[in-house]
Amino acid sequence: MRIRGFDVHRVMVDGGSGAEIMYLDLFRGLGLKEKDLESYKAPLMGFDGKMVIPKGRIKLPVQVEKEEMLVDFIVVDAYSPYTAILTWPWLHTFRAISSTLHQKVKFLTEGRIEEIRGYQVLARQCLIATINHQTPPEGMDEAPPKL
Repeated sequence: MRIRGFDVHRVMVDGGSGAEIMYLDLFRGLGLKEKDLESYKAPLMGFDGKMVIPKGRIKLPVQVEKEEMLVDFIVVDAYSPYTAILTWPWLHTFRAISSTLHQKVKFLTEGRIEEIRGYQVLARQCLIATINHQTPPEGMDEAPPKL
């Protein structure tokens, strides 16, 4: 897909979340500065269970095939193997249907059904990167003993 006119890879579609997220690396890679952000102070819960304070919010055009729409991204400075996360508000506005089993998103455009295909190898690499990056919970200096 294209965000702000740039081809963007490693975008996760998460139909169970309600906030479109852009990670700081992508934000900077798009040539944006913190002065471009609107204020957004509500904390978010990361996938690792830790609270994340957003840097701000920004509306940017997201294009898939010939369809384009403005998406309200919350920008965060946190680790992720993904560059952005699109969630159910984007899916609903885009009138798209996602299948995690098939790693596809399908949508209607100009009277035909288009699809975005996920890449199993890349999805697995992102999962492994996330698992390897996790740190033990606070108060645990080492892994619990095996029983």
